[in-house]
Amino acid sequence: MNKTFNLLFYLKKAKINSKGYVPIYMRLTIDGKISEISTKLTVLPSKWNSQAQSVKGSSEECKSLNFYLKTFEQKVYDTYHTLIRESEPVSCEILKNRLLGRDKKNRMLIPIFQDHNNRMEKLVGKEFAKGTLTRYKTCFSHTKEFLQWKYDISDIDIRKINYAFLNDFEFFLRTEKLCGNNTAVKYVMNFGKIIRICLNHGWLEKDPFMNYDSKFDEVTRVFLNEHELEKLSTKDFENMRLSLVRDIFLFSCFTGLAYIDTQKLTTNNINIGLDGTRWIFTKRQKTKTTSNIPLLVQAECIIEKYKNHPTCINSGRLLPILSNQKMNAYLKEIADVCGINKELTYHIARHTFATTITLSNGVPIESVSKMLGHKNIKTTQHYAKILDSKVSEDMTCLKQKFLDKIV
Repeated sequence: MNKTFNLLFYLKKAKINSKGYVPIYMRLTIDGKISEISTKLTVLPSKWNSQAQSVKGSSEECKSLNFYLKTFEQKVYDTYHTLIRESEPVSCEILKNRLLGRDKKNRMLIPIFQDHNNRMEKLVGKEFAKGTLTRYKTCFSHTKEFLQWKYDISDIDIRKINYAFLNDFEFFLRTEKLCGNNTAVKYVMNFGKIIRICLNHGWLEKDPFMNYDSKFDEVTRVFLNEHELEKLSTKDFENMRLSLVRDIFLFSCFTGLAYIDTQKLTTNNINIGLDGTRWIFTKRQKTKTTSNIPLLVQAECIIEKYKNHPTCINSGRLLPILSNQKMNAYLKEIADVCGINKELTYHIARHTFATTITLSNGVPIESVSKMLGHKNIKTTQHYAKILDSKVSEDMTCLKQKFLDKIV
């Protein structure tokens, strides 16, 4: 328990300025120990009443100065009593630091962002894909460049990140880094994860994203139609490597599995489903959600074709899949050979499954979403498009029902 607590306003005459004004200081005394705090006010010595610790006179300026001193004094007492209520130790230095805001640790953005990326790197292959880490590393690099570009600094206190900061960051991405709308918004959203970490730790009191409202532009997803699938399936390749890549790509067209999920499949992922047929039972690498898919005959034939492939026998993998980079390189060559005028990438197989294989053949979007392992059906809607042919077929059925009622 403190024995004494006193404060005193006084003139620090040693710091008189060229115009004869002297700064007003506050002296704190706690248990005989003294500390000084500047009030940032100055006054002529002749105007100071040392006994009353106030400015002499009844002018508006004098009243304003005295009101400020009283307010300052009250703030000191309030801070002192707050420390007592919080059972904090009280000393001149602690009280002074609390008044000046020095007791709050400055949390800087760059170390927090770097720590996030370091943790993510250790979880690549377990909780995160390598591509996700790459995006956050790029976002980190853009953030550091932005700080130099906008503020000429290498780091910033997270408490200074606000709505204007986010708008300026997005503007920088669009103009200096030449990012398109979706890329710019994606990087700002990646940055948002760092802000959520700060909020969750209680380092920020207000979310700077509260009014942020940039949105993604809808992207037209590429997929193969039935005619293109037919051309791909029936093409006879002399090059065995092209034939292999074509088959594995088709496997994903008929299962909806992403590259990484196809690569990790083993014979243990194939089991008998509730309908008595063979299913793939797996978890998506990206979202860790369950993805259970009944095998279509086309996928069954591809599994059978490669079951004795040396790579499958030696590695225990279901299919002898190449690296994603090599797969995509060969797919471009395959598209040219087959006369498919689309930039063929492995991910197109997933869109093809959602659109051409399932939805266009009457499979409900809820079932498609479950097979794709999506957490939200809105994600499935981005992947899958209802074709005009399906709309025509559905409306023809509806028209026939109305005609039957009339007859």
